Amino acid sequence: MATVTAAEVNELRTRTGAGMMDCRKALIESDGDFEKAIDYLRKKGQKVAAKRSDRETKEGVVITLVSDDKKKGVIICLSCETDFVARNDEFTGFAKSVAQAALDHSIASIEALNNEKVNGEIVSNKINDLIGKIGEKITISRYEKIDAGYTVSYTHGDYRIGVLVGFSKPLDEAAAKDVAMQIAAMNPIAVDESSVPADMIAREKEIAVEQVKGEGKPAEMAEKIAIGKVNKFFKEQTLLAQPFVKDNKLSVAAYLKSVDPDVKVTGFKRVALV
Repeated sequence: MATVTAAEVNELRTRTGAGMMDCRKALIESDGDFEKAIDYLRKKGQKVAAKRSDRETKEGVVITLVSDDKKKGVIICLSCETDFVARNDEFTGFAKSVAQAALDHSIASIEALNNEKVNGEIVSNKINDLIGKIGEKITISRYEKIDAGYTVSYTHGDYRIGVLVGFSKPLDEAAAKDVAMQIAAMNPIAVDESSVPADMIAREKEIAVEQVKGEGKPAEMAEKIAIGKVNKFFKEQTLLAQPFVKDNKLSVAAYLKSVDPDVKVTGFKRVALV
């Protein structure tokens, strides 16, 4: 039996919103594996909060930029420990200059970005200077980019959420922004059902089957009901199937078709602070 600490129980509770005792049992049953513990809670019918810690940081700024020809875009998150630092003009200005360098030089990774020069100084060195000056941990915690026939960006709040959306061709900018705002608000996991990873689908189906069995339904019904639950998952979690936030009588796919029947969403990136 795994030894579970109070800190681990509290972390799982923070991530899921489940009760302390439920979290403790889930961690024990899962040998301390957090992802398995989350699945355990869901299989038992717990409504787990949809927090994706791997797609979030604590404080900082999220900067989005798109090239003049709209063919490519970047998002960076420069993270720090406090909101006070995130609102500092020097901190925000540096983040914008790093994003511009990433866009101008088509940087491929965070590692490459840390080794890039901004205003004649290597980015990682400048970050170290800021750490010494400000006294907080500072890092480029996320970097995403998109290349597409047409790219649009959207920043929500005070640099707290950044979105890039790639389309197959140019379209009305207001409509493209609407799709980006949809992604910011609804946080889909993929463009459509076909782009959801197979292992994620299998995981959702397994959880659905266990939920149905837990409700006392006959085993022969579990598979059929589970398929319905997975289809609901696709509708809620994939961009094109989601109800459009500005008119929930339409799906996002139907909205785009009304704007331009030939345009396709080729991909998107979303980076958010907690």
